[in-house]
Amino acid sequence: MTIRMAAVAAPFDRDLEGCFTRVERLVADARAAGVRLLALPEACLGGYLHNMDGDPSDAPPALDPGGPEIRRLAALAGDMVVCAGFCEAAGELRYNSVACVTGDGVLGLHRKVHQPLSEDALFAAGDGFAAFDTPVGRLGMMICYDKAFPESARTLALHGAEIVVCASAWPASRTDPAPDLADDRWTRRFDLFDQARALENQVIWLSANQSGTFGTLRFVGSAKIVGPGGEILSRTGVEPGTAVADVDVPAMLTTARRSMSHLRDRRPTAYLAPASVPAPAPGAVVAPGGSGAVDVQAGPAYLGS
Repeated sequence: MTIRMAAVAAPFDRDLEGCFTRVERLVADARAAGVRLLALPEACLGGYLHNMDGDPSDAPPALDPGGPEIRRLAALAGDMVVCAGFCEAAGELRYNSVACVTGDGVLGLHRKVHQPLSEDALFAAGDGFAAFDTPVGRLGMMICYDKAFPESARTLALHGAEIVVCASAWPASRTDPAPDLADDRWTRRFDLFDQARALENQVIWLSANQSGTFGTLRFVGSAKIVGPGGEILSRTGVEPGTAVADVDVPAMLTTARRSMSHLRDRRPTAYLAPASVPAPAPGAVVAPGGSGAVDVQAGPAYLGS
């Protein structure tokens, strides 16, 4: 069965009511276009951070996943599946989270695990990745920097995810920005991660991102939908917009995995990761399997079976 899905590149800020107005319009436009799965950016309810300096006063408004704001998001979603990022209130802790909702309520919640630069000064870290069932298929979620770690997407794929939604507030380079945002090295990395994670796990990949500027950050946009062969099915470029694609998820995954299935052909016992690998001394030669300059203590750190 073919599903129309969409990923958004759009700006969001601290005006929570204004954010909801924008989300309402995006959802309404998507519904009118026949979209059944809509991915919105990280922190689209209340905005991301003004900078990456770890200022505790820069925190977005904290929302209860069971509270009125997420219920409002679910009501907007109605018969659609919508994924949206927000700052989650959990007692005294705050998490950078993304919720997947329909009109029936919250289907899934992910707390960002990997925190860049000083983000950990404002948010606690999540502790895992899990796929869950939705009306459009089995889905997994992650947030922004999570996708830089192959284990994140692989864990979701091993948990049966057919579709992965990555919600981001991914900025351009701060130290060496390109005059043309499309040529920025962080735009290139954003795109490469999207395609690599889709290809290596042979999943459908929806990448939503903030666009425009907020504080000192300039976001790269580049929302897209990627097929299980790493091919970009639809993209927005660096401008605000919505990438839309019609995808027969079971057929596309079956075709991609028919002859070379990356999950089936794994060799987990070959992936034993060292507990620690000290940096070699200057001039040291490290021989594979040898007793050279690096002291390796092997441990059972591979994923799944």
